[in-house]
Amino acid sequence: MFFSDPGGVGQNGVNLLSGGGGMLLFAVPPQPHEPALFADVTLAIASLAFAVWVYLVVARGGFWRVAGFDDLGPAPGFMAWPSIAVVVPARDEAAGVADCVRSVLGQPYPGELSMVLVDDQSQDGTAQIAEQAAAAIGAAERLTVLSGRPLPQGWTGKLWAVKQGLSLVESRPVQPDYILLTDADIVYSGDVLMRLVARAQNERLAMTSIMARLRCDSFAEKYLIPAFIFFFGMLYPFAWVRRRDRATAAAAGGCILARWDALRAIGGIESIRGSLIDDCALGARLKTQGPVWLGVSQEVRSTRASDTIGDVGQMISRSAYAQLRYSPALLIGVIVIMAIVFLAPVPIALFGHGLAQAIAAAAWLVMALAFLPTLRYYGQSALWGPALPAIAFAYMIFTVNSAVQHFQGRGGMWKGRAQAQVSGSS
Repeated sequence: MFFSDPGGVGQNGVNLLSGGGGMLLFAVPPQPHEPALFADVTLAIASLAFAVWVYLVVARGGFWRVAGFDDLGPAPGFMAWPSIAVVVPARDEAAGVADCVRSVLGQPYPGELSMVLVDDQSQDGTAQIAEQAAAAIGAAERLTVLSGRPLPQGWTGKLWAVKQGLSLVESRPVQPDYILLTDADIVYSGDVLMRLVARAQNERLAMTSIMARLRCDSFAEKYLIPAFIFFFGMLYPFAWVRRRDRATAAAAGGCILARWDALRAIGGIESIRGSLIDDCALGARLKTQGPVWLGVSQEVRSTRASDTIGDVGQMISRSAYAQLRYSPALLIGVIVIMAIVFLAPVPIALFGHGLAQAIAAAAWLVMALAFLPTLRYYGQSALWGPALPAIAFAYMIFTVNSAVQHFQGRGGMWKGRAQAQVSGSS
């Protein structure tokens, strides 16, 4: 068919081509709308990421204000300070156990304070080093070193060691008022134990727990450790844990002060014997017996070194899949959500266009600013703030690796042992 109109593209996808002194008309498929669709999807992802970060900052219990939870306060005087039995599970802890023993038994605590250290079949002289440390400060009579028995099925190694220590405490004619569960790499300074007990007494708490200040010296630690605290607070906002009207419950396994009667009322440590995330599981159980408190302190420190990214990754992978209740569906969901919330804003902010680019940049800025208080608390450079997406990507890899280890029968691997594959309540 011939027309006298100029050649070009007509309406509704009709092409007009010159041919033999006239125009040849033929129909072609409409032009695709992929660029517009891509722009819409990009805008939606950027908007979702920004909305999530606004929620996290505004309505997630102020979890990012780390220093605000370093609030034990001074220790008032009591007519009679309650008695404390300290239980320390220790497996190949020669590097840090002496500092732990000296710092705990050397605390200026006015009440009765004793320690049971359960040597969980160590091969590095942990027991002897602990005894020498106690003797060096004149506290040998307050330390009992118990040789741990082989790990039975259904228990994690740490909880089995704790169980043996608690059984010894229970067998004594006089029972303590409180149990302090602490790791062998934790060091206490100042009068922090007095202040911890004062908080427990004043508020009639079933449990008082401190998230120890983890070591942050090596590159791997600077890269990953502050984010560990940041993500923990995001999952378990400290403010919500402390509230009696909130179901949120958690604890930090390096330092848990529990009322002895509350611990016995929940069925003892055996009630969570297979839990890889034992601290949060214990916190949840103890909250059924009364209010609990979780905070941070610069005077409770971990001396455990993580010199490589693999060292930190092992710590995270040990329990990450347990946190997801061993669910492949939850694993996929978490990876997708983290990709949207942490990763997507970066390429959109750098390479996007228009409103989507602006919103993605805002999301990236909010997450960096939210991370700053944690970095400041750990004395790290603010330049790590914009790197949070890269840090989150590493945590995503560790989480996937945790699932892989589980399916390979190596789940919960710690100190040469694969732990029980039973998820505890949290």
